Amino acid sequence: MVAELPAVASQEEQMPDKQQRVLEYEAAGASDQGRTRKSNEDSYGLKLRNEEGSCNFVVCDGMGGAAAGEVASRMAVEAMLRAMDQMVPTRETFQHAVDAANNSVHSSAEQDPSRAGMGTTLVAMATRGDHAWIAHVGDSRAYRMRDGGLERLTHDHSLVDEQVRLGQLTQAQAEASPMRNVITRAVGTQDEVDADVIEFAVLPGDLYLLASDGLMREVDDEHIAAILRASGELEQTCAQLIEAANRAGGRDNITCVLARAR
Repeated sequence: MVAELPAVASQEEQMPDKQQRVLEYEAAGASDQGRTRKSNEDSYGLKLRNEEGSCNFVVCDGMGGAAAGEVASRMAVEAMLRAMDQMVPTRETFQHAVDAANNSVHSSAEQDPSRAGMGTTLVAMATRGDHAWIAHVGDSRAYRMRDGGLERLTHDHSLVDEQVRLGQLTQAQAEASPMRNVITRAVGTQDEVDADVIEFAVLPGDLYLLASDGLMREVDDEHIAAILRASGELEQTCAQLIEAANRAGGRDNITCVLARAR
């Protein structure tokens, strides 16, 4: 079963009235150049502090000339992890963390002409006990596997995704569109950027996936769900997702981070 959440940017799940037990998390991440790209412009980071009940995860997909995309994604991940480590998560503080990442990339691009126009997508997740927050900019995605069903937790900030939501394109037309790579928001390309932030409750057994678009462009949600449904060791599951994308063409960099609550 695959379910896509409607209007996810404005959706907030019903939160419990009182704090439930503190959950622990296991996590893994992996990144691959793919089969056709000459370099890997994706970056990811994860930080587990189970003794404090807090964990942070980030995936970024950079863009820009020369090595600028690689620089942008790495800078955004580093800045985001620093800001997340210091914040008490709310929608507002998560936006402030994205602001920190945006400022880091944008300032570097302004100071170095070779990096002009560089930017990156971003999807990040913070957990505090049995609560979690996700922020995203661009077309990197977050998913949740719960009770065998896969839910997409983010909507792409892309031209074709917005056309689908407006009824101007079908999903099939969007997937075949030559404009499918055009994103409408990015970290670092402007002096400000708005992230979509959601907050929700986490249940034991939930499995979360953060991924760059190099995975989803090659592997559909049904196939992703099948791989996650059979997930054992998270490092192996990351490798299986990347292998599936490469077998389907591997036309972009592929990055995924998995986090399981227990």
